[in-house]
Amino acid sequence: MAELKADVLVLGAGMVGVSAALHLQARGRNVVLVDRHEKAGEETSYGNAGLIQCCSVFPYMLPRDLTKLFKYALNRAPEVHYHLNALPGMLPWIVRYFLNSSPEGALRSAMAALPLIQRSLTEHEALIAEAGVPELLRRMGWINAFRSESTLAKGIADLERHRAYGVPGDVLDAAAIAEQEPNLSTDFAGAIHWTSPGFVPDPGGLAKAYAALFIRKGGRFIAADARTLEQSDRNWRVAGPNGALVARDVVVALGPWSDQVFRPLGYNIPLKSKRGYHIHLAPSGNAVLRHPVLDADRGYLLAPMNRGIRLTTGAEFALRDAPPTPAQIERALPIARQTFRLGNPVEAKPWMGARPCLPDMLPVIGKAPRHKGLWFDFGHQHHGFTLGPVTGRLVADMVTGVTPFTDPKAFAAERFG
Repeated sequence: MAELKADVLVLGAGMVGVSAALHLQARGRNVVLVDRHEKAGEETSYGNAGLIQCCSVFPYMLPRDLTKLFKYALNRAPEVHYHLNALPGMLPWIVRYFLNSSPEGALRSAMAALPLIQRSLTEHEALIAEAGVPELLRRMGWINAFRSESTLAKGIADLERHRAYGVPGDVLDAAAIAEQEPNLSTDFAGAIHWTSPGFVPDPGGLAKAYAALFIRKGGRFIAADARTLEQSDRNWRVAGPNGALVARDVVVALGPWSDQVFRPLGYNIPLKSKRGYHIHLAPSGNAVLRHPVLDADRGYLLAPMNRGIRLTTGAEFALRDAPPTPAQIERALPIARQTFRLGNPVEAKPWMGARPCLPDMLPVIGKAPRHKGLWFDFGHQHHGFTLGPVTGRLVADMVTGVTPFTDPKAFAAERFG
């Protein structure tokens, strides 16, 4: 069988991998994009809130509030759920996550990611324009709504913290919420309208549009098993359907499945998954939702997707491949129906996906320390959809020897030893 040769293999066709392939292609590299699915954006990139979070300076760290942690321990918090049988394997990772969630650790991670967050929407806008899909970007921001004065006060304090980094936002009282979203219930004390983020009403569709752009520009997209990756002489090889796929460089962008490639190569990077769920429902009657709305005190988000109103959940700590347990959907749905007039589900069962996370909530981006031509681009935590294009630019800079637009040291695999 004939070999298919390229300059770079990019493993993974989610938002992160497709974006890396496009940026490498733009620098003149012959790129083959590899995924186990025949279409892009079929996994984690499909099941998110559709937000390009250029306002999220501070990552999702583990809270240090003892009351909240006690609720988590009881496994009854709406925003967090865990599997008891997963705790022994995840506990060392959770301890590292807790230690990195100190005020000093959170600030350190935030400042490292800030150049990526600040460029995230700009990079998406450029690719959306080139892909010819302007209808997939709405400049409306999103609303973080609070049910009590105390949680609203914390939300306002968070807004002030973000304003110090140039992030705009408005404080809404109950009347202003009703003006923005007349079909929401009146149970909210107030809200923060984060005005700068973009919203994409079909996240998986945007990943597919980027992949179509990649193919139009001469790229090749091949369904193959990335786990067959091996180094041979000076090249990397993956078993393809019609022969080996061969390239000098390979970028691992497999999200929560990246460990299936880097662990056999001897890397002990502490990658874990936070699982999440969503379900689409039709709006009831003539009810209209204009913005994505987070019910901050109840731990779910409603987003007006093309398929219907998408209800998304918080984080589930479980083994990546364990059977779905959509307890958070079951808890949130009755509350959501009281908040917005929801009709019947559009799909038969909730969708489940996994967010790839490192304990400092920063991705791994850059050269593998012990293998020539091996590059990493994974672990984007809750922001893979947001950061895919900008980290694609960063990894492409590094692969092609261009001076990176920001110091990548904080994202190096070596930080884990």
